[in-house]
Amino acid sequence: MLFRQPAYRCLALAQRLNFQQSQILGQFSPFSTTSTIMAANGNNSFEGVTLKDLPKSWHFTSSLPPDPMFPTPADSHKTPRDRIGPRQVRGAVFTWVRPELQKDPELLAVSPRAMRDLGLALSEAETDEFKQTVVGNKLQGWDSENLKGPGYPWAQCYGGFQFGDWAGQLGDGRAISLFEATNPKTHVRYEVQLKGAGLTPYSRFADGKAVLRSSIREFIVSEALNALGIPSTRALAISLLPHSRVRRETTEPGAIVVRFAQSWLRFGNFDILRARGERALIRQLATYVAESVFGGWENLPARLDDPEDPAAAVTSPARGVPKDECQGPEGAEENRFARLYREIVRRNAVTVAKWQAYGFMNGVLNTDNTSIFGLSIDFGPFAFMDNFDPSYTPNHDDHFLRYSYRNQPSIIWWNLVRLGEALGELIGAGAEVDTENFVQNGLKDDKEAEPLIARAEKLITQAGDEYKAVFLGEYKQLMAARLGLKQHKESDFEDLFSSLLDTMEALELDFNLFFRKLSSLKVSDIATEDQRKEKAAIFFYKDQAASNAADAQGEDDRQRVAEWLGRWRQRIVEDWGTLENWGQSTDGVDGDAHGSSPVSDAAEEERMAAMKAVNPKFTPRGWILDEIIRRVEKEGERDVLKRAIHLATHPFEESWAGREFEGQQYEGDNEEETRWTSDVPRPKRALQCSCSS
Repeated sequence: MLFRQPAYRCLALAQRLNFQQSQILGQFSPFSTTSTIMAANGNNSFEGVTLKDLPKSWHFTSSLPPDPMFPTPADSHKTPRDRIGPRQVRGAVFTWVRPELQKDPELLAVSPRAMRDLGLALSEAETDEFKQTVVGNKLQGWDSENLKGPGYPWAQCYGGFQFGDWAGQLGDGRAISLFEATNPKTHVRYEVQLKGAGLTPYSRFADGKAVLRSSIREFIVSEALNALGIPSTRALAISLLPHSRVRRETTEPGAIVVRFAQSWLRFGNFDILRARGERALIRQLATYVAESVFGGWENLPARLDDPEDPAAAVTSPARGVPKDECQGPEGAEENRFARLYREIVRRNAVTVAKWQAYGFMNGVLNTDNTSIFGLSIDFGPFAFMDNFDPSYTPNHDDHFLRYSYRNQPSIIWWNLVRLGEALGELIGAGAEVDTENFVQNGLKDDKEAEPLIARAEKLITQAGDEYKAVFLGEYKQLMAARLGLKQHKESDFEDLFSSLLDTMEALELDFNLFFRKLSSLKVSDIATEDQRKEKAAIFFYKDQAASNAADAQGEDDRQRVAEWLGRWRQRIVEDWGTLENWGQSTDGVDGDAHGSSPVSDAAEEERMAAMKAVNPKFTPRGWILDEIIRRVEKEGERDVLKRAIHLATHPFEESWAGREFEGQQYEGDNEEETRWTSDVPRPKRALQCSCSS
């Protein structure tokens, strides 16, 4: 199920999503982050604790069944590390497995913002305890001599549909979780994990390692997405392994990223259980997600007043429904598992809307790369859009453009349908979901299954309508904010959003640079047609502007942008203008009819500041990441990585070098900042890379 409308209508196509029946068997969701909670509570001055004092837990492993080959941590720890390798694991959600020991690791960089959000003091990054923990040499919560402790590292078992085909058992092939950490101030709990930590039973034919190249990419983009307000897993630190040489297309240096997330569970955790018919484990895992990941059944969304009306989904639904309550008419009763499914649907709708609004592409949206918590997760051949092209995919192995920018909303829904199939029996059971016969035996025959299947199909179809409504509601809100509008009007979708993307695509304009440049444009500077045509030139790459300066095509291109600027100006005046400055009506007035700007200077400053607060000046483009990788790997630089993470975590600033941030003077590099925030060099636009990492 892909979008089939022409590329130039990639927004309008989202409004007309067609979820076929044959495929069925924020403001919109409570993404709570440490940063937002600390800001709301005035806790930005929290200095953090030591790694030793950071509250730790192991709820995941104490709540779910382990690999029967290693029923206890001691069983795993007593096994020689080189004997814990790839195999099929059944009847389990995870395997106890320790990271491989690393020799002479070098801590390259930490994210100060991630340190703060996890609850750690920044000074901890200088300690040997921290440096050894973030590569797996030091195990928190485990006494290796006495073979005991409150917790032990683990790797998850999951499967997945890759490029639309069932791939069987996948799992954490090189990721090993260490512990759960709870920020002492905000009480947000995260699962801390190493990527590149060694072989696990889920490594298949791989080596359990990660290369420096991909580790740098993940380290930077995780923090960049979070800073943009896009739900994402986080990156705490990156370490180089000087004695590790990893074979990919070439031989590359190895590295480990320590990352964290509210949950690392994916759709694939349910896919593998459904494929194997492990229905009791599906129920157990779903219960864990609701109670431990989402904080309780009562936190899930209540039934909408009218599930058939997508508009009802735009506002946040009520919550607080008791665990055992069913809502809705006969044949469409929503039990707690239906509410759980809808929560996951809504979260992912919000996240993909943010991807589309900021031009981010994951590149590999398989079901094992789609988060139960609604996070951006597992970064391989990702990219931020350069010149706008809705058919662009950053994955050079994606020959059919399955995971292109245009297709991301429908692919996430495709993945959600697969999750709905895995949860379908629980969703379709309605009020019978807790009866002893259903829990123990399930369905006996096709006749008994018919009403269950019909109910599941209806509820999943309704969830599809809710997905569309939440996606579009979030997308429209974000685009309105990026364009500086106070309120979104239905006509804005066609008149401003869709027409802007059509223009961007046709003229190959840079997606994020356009919005940032628009943020500095005053309505008084584009009052007349001539002024708008003059200002239109700033939105073209310099090489485009030079080649188009004198020819007729260039004139037409500038005219097209100018016409859009005229419509945008009219909407800004409607939202920000005053009757005193504008007169009694905004209709049909072109220019400053009364000798003064239709928008006051104070309102203009407020509007431009609001736009710059949502339109980043810095985004980690592919060519920038390639430069950083080269300078770190080939030229031995280290500070460039620290500067990159600073820009990534402060993307909306006008400048960085020589300014104070969080009470500290930041030296920076003016020349570097100017290059990284200017035009993308022509040969480096729309780069692609492989899944190899």
